[in-house]
Amino acid sequence: MRAQQRLLNAIETDFKNAGLPSLSWYDVLWELARAEEGRLRPFEIEERTLLAQYNLSRLIDRLQREGLVSREAFAEDGRGRWVVITQAGRLLRERMWAVYSKAIDAHVGAKLDDQAAASIVALLSRFTG
Repeated sequence: MRAQQRLLNAIETDFKNAGLPSLSWYDVLWELARAEEGRLRPFEIEERTLLAQYNLSRLIDRLQREGLVSREAFAEDGRGRWVVITQAGRLLRERMWAVYSKAIDAHVGAKLDDQAAASIVALLSRFTG
């Protein structure tokens, strides 16, 4: 847990130094960008990220205020809402990926050879399979 927290803090620092928002913004934008038609229901975003529902609702509000996502009513039920990534959201996610990919390489990849990386993958797969 400490290693995870140190890595996340290092990545957050890299985002901050680049003038970008936090990793949670990236996570939501990434899930939307790779979803069919660039849209998900809020509970689907929650299932795909590590964000609690109460944090996710506020984050989606912020993303919407920034023009990075929009909310659309379900065609079949006007009470439900889709969260849809906008072009601005796609562009920000791409900018963030440029920083994030370098951070992953610097804080993780540069510290592991292929054998060590394979060992970590094998160990962690026991918890996800």
